[in-house]
Amino acid sequence: MSAQPPEDAPLPKAKRKQSLSTKIQKSMSTKRPNTVSEVGHDVRWHNREEQDTRPEPLLFLPARTPGPTLSTTTSWRPLSLFQLFFSASVVHTIIDNTNSNAAKRQQAGKKYTWKPLTVKDFYIFLTIILFSGLVSVHHRSDYWKKDWPYNFHFPRELMSRDRFEAILWSLHLSSPQEDEENEGKRNTPQYDSLFKLKPLYSEIVNACKAHFQPYKNICVDERLVASKTHVHARESMKNKLTKLGYKLFVLADCSTGYTWNFFICRESNMDTSGHTSVMDLLPAPLLGSGYSLYVDHFCTSPALFAELFARGIGCCGAMRKNINGFPQTEDNDLPRKAARGDLRWIRKDKLLFVKWMDMHEVSMCSTFHKAFSGQTVERKVKEDGAWAIKHIPVPDAVVDYNQNMGGVGVSDALIRYYSVRQKTMKWYKTFFYHFIDIAVVNSFLLYKELFKLRGDPYKLLTHKGFREQLCKEMLALAKSSEPTPRSPLRDTCMPVYYGEDATASRRYCKRCHDAGNKRVKTPIHCRKCLVPLCLTSRKNCFAEWHDGQVQR
Repeated sequence: MSAQPPEDAPLPKAKRKQSLSTKIQKSMSTKRPNTVSEVGHDVRWHNREEQDTRPEPLLFLPARTPGPTLSTTTSWRPLSLFQLFFSASVVHTIIDNTNSNAAKRQQAGKKYTWKPLTVKDFYIFLTIILFSGLVSVHHRSDYWKKDWPYNFHFPRELMSRDRFEAILWSLHLSSPQEDEENEGKRNTPQYDSLFKLKPLYSEIVNACKAHFQPYKNICVDERLVASKTHVHARESMKNKLTKLGYKLFVLADCSTGYTWNFFICRESNMDTSGHTSVMDLLPAPLLGSGYSLYVDHFCTSPALFAELFARGIGCCGAMRKNINGFPQTEDNDLPRKAARGDLRWIRKDKLLFVKWMDMHEVSMCSTFHKAFSGQTVERKVKEDGAWAIKHIPVPDAVVDYNQNMGGVGVSDALIRYYSVRQKTMKWYKTFFYHFIDIAVVNSFLLYKELFKLRGDPYKLLTHKGFREQLCKEMLALAKSSEPTPRSPLRDTCMPVYYGEDATASRRYCKRCHDAGNKRVKTPIHCRKCLVPLCLTSRKNCFAEWHDGQVQR
């Protein structure tokens, strides 16, 4: 008798194949369940004639009353709203850091005229930047031209071009000393790649969240800050109006377009998933629960939607069909040549997956919508060789997504209308301009909401009118600011040398330059007017230029 193999011994290869084929035949002969009670969720796509159950709505419990968190009894002017984002403390910090940076540059041997930056100078400088968003010219120097068609009184009468360029060149948001310490930590976990943006970055983000509570519908989308500088953290996105720049993730209110929260993608988190980005933008203690969140396909995933639903936030968004968790069954799926308006849906627990045929197939996922409630949308359809407008069925999720997903787009559009962005090779200055845009647009949106709440009798300012009024109030604040103390001797026009070395410190004579002789240099200038002028035994441009100023 041959020995019998033990019961747990592996089967021979031939018997394993026979056993596997037997199991496959049994599984094929078994009726496939297609009800919720048999498998826990549907395993086939349903058409629009099959009824779906509308989920229970989430209880809306915001952390604060939706809308502006400001007092409606206070008279909020454009400047006072803007200062909520550019506070006095931050302005003084920027002024101090700019002065420190200018001193550091001069110690390094950079030769340019610098006077300490004051609050008055900074607000005039800021007004010129806002003015550039209202009045566009090809070159920044055109604002100071005296020839037609330029000949602008502002900014030429309040700040010289050299002074503006000197401030812009020395502009620094963070402490230069702390910058050097941070650079010493490069290639270590302690290094902060966005340190040059502090403290303004933190101030803007905190102010955006503090002064407004979003209404029920919110959205998360990507935003590109246009830039062509060669920095590793720069990205390109073909589906955006701005194709190349720095990427931000933005949480905005759908009804107003208010930018409520955002963060900048660093080099270290360029490959961060949409799941992590959305969770970072939704601080539950500040936001509350019961919100309806709309996201695009980059941020959507079944795992994210399930996690947010457990936290009391409903989600709706476009979703790629190849993502993990999306139903892959082909049972009763859309045909290859589906008619426009045809749709299919599957519900898995709290998740509703929808496919809808428009010009191309659209895939959606939602945790608070019914699959189809009879809504239609107008589309051009070709019938019998002719185009005609027809009302075609559309899923509820698609309708609400199209209505609410544009919150970030509204904010982007308002920024682009009068953007203050200018060409610069410094990446942190690019963000400085963008932070000004965010502050002005959010200030304008707060102004509109407060106007509605108060029911003011006077006329609502337009976006352009709001910016114009903001510029006027900034100039009034600059003029009322206390100027830096000056010596009484400097109030009179007297010729003085630029430096101890009269041959090395020379400037082009102002009067000779205006007369067409642009190559005459002089070591002398007026101590009050700060204008270089010739003063020799042969010619006295100093006296002739001042005589001409008196006659004018």
